[in-house]
Amino acid sequence: MQSKRFLSGVLGLIIAFLTAGFIGNIIQKRQIVQQIDRLHRTARIDRDGVFTTDDIASVPDPVQGYFTNVLQEGQEYVSTVRLKQEGKLRSGGADSDWKPFTATQHITVDPPGFLWNATVRLWPLIRLRITDLYRDGNGSAAISLFGVIPLGGDDQNPELNEGELLRYLAEAVWYPTALLPSQGVHWTAIDDSTAMATIEYGGATAMLTFHFTENDEVAKVHAAERPRRVDNGYEPTPWTGHWDDYQTVNGMRIPTTGEVVWHLPEEDMTAWQGQLIDINYAD
Repeated sequence: MQSKRFLSGVLGLIIAFLTAGFIGNIIQKRQIVQQIDRLHRTARIDRDGVFTTDDIASVPDPVQGYFTNVLQEGQEYVSTVRLKQEGKLRSGGADSDWKPFTATQHITVDPPGFLWNATVRLWPLIRLRITDLYRDGNGSAAISLFGVIPLGGDDQNPELNEGELLRYLAEAVWYPTALLPSQGVHWTAIDDSTAMATIEYGGATAMLTFHFTENDEVAKVHAAERPRRVDNGYEPTPWTGHWDDYQTVNGMRIPTTGEVVWHLPEEDMTAWQGQLIDINYAD
């Protein structure tokens, strides 16, 4: 009798999880469609303009080499992007467990903006939904169980807005025409293989050091101080993004794998490792 009750309880729990996941998917899809619509509504979707060597006449030598490598003469400026990722992430310390994730991200270039919608598998049948939104210069982040039960997040503050603009700039290697001076990025030489990229938008300023290889690819980007969420506030923390495995997509050379590292006082913590599984520039 007890074993039957136990099995019945387990079955009921499984059904409850499956039902919650099904309902959460429906609600989440509706919310995401609305957020994508709002993201695109304020963006210039159909832009004229193509890349020429005149675009890079004033940038430092390592940056010129990079653009010459990754862009072809006549390359259309990217307006929107839709990409899919898979990989693993963790939010605790350097010894915390990795959790697998899949994500779809929508990006606009004019103005800078994105929506990252990720599903993280904690355990069998248990899924977290994480959304990271940057629109109109304001950032917001939300974590929920099955996309239904809120578990945390943050919304529209100067530190978050700066961090989201930094993320946009770091990920622009996936849509490299967005790194051109004509798109609002100012380049300053540091040495023969590094340069500082600066972009301002919505009252926030993002500054990243780009490190270029002998093959004229971006190997990593580094921020001396990126706002990092700690308890109920933010701490400026050194942060690095690594890029690798370049491929040609839609005429542009872009990295297809990467990882993110927080340089904490006690040790470095790799927080994200992922790869592109699909990217489309006509969203």
